[in-house]
Amino acid sequence: MDKVFIKDLEVETVIGIYDWEREVRQLISISLVMDFDLTKAAKTDKIEDSLNYKKISKRVIKLAETLKSKLIENLAQKIADTILKEFPVSSIVVTVEKPGALRGSRSVGVTIKRP
Repeated sequence: MDKVFIKDLEVETVIGIYDWEREVRQLISISLVMDFDLTKAAKTDKIEDSLNYKKISKRVIKLAETLKSKLIENLAQKIADTILKEFPVSSIVVTVEKPGALRGSRSVGVTIKRP
């Protein structure tokens, strides 16, 4: 299966379990890898036959900005559910990272795969 990806999409959102985290917006990074058959798009050279990653990125940004999840696990699941429901992908891998969340590391995060 072909793959379409969006790497390191940066979004500011309210996320976290601590009181102070519920009052500020933090920068997170979201990456997606989506299974989609690109055969037709490769032949026709038409966006209508492909997966429109601009529309997907806008949807992910809107979702992340409005959800206000406590856990990145929850945000990753909601992103996967939304993309699988609204776009013609057969499976998705979602990675959500919180840069600077743990002293001494560049970022922490989760990666989930959903059919």
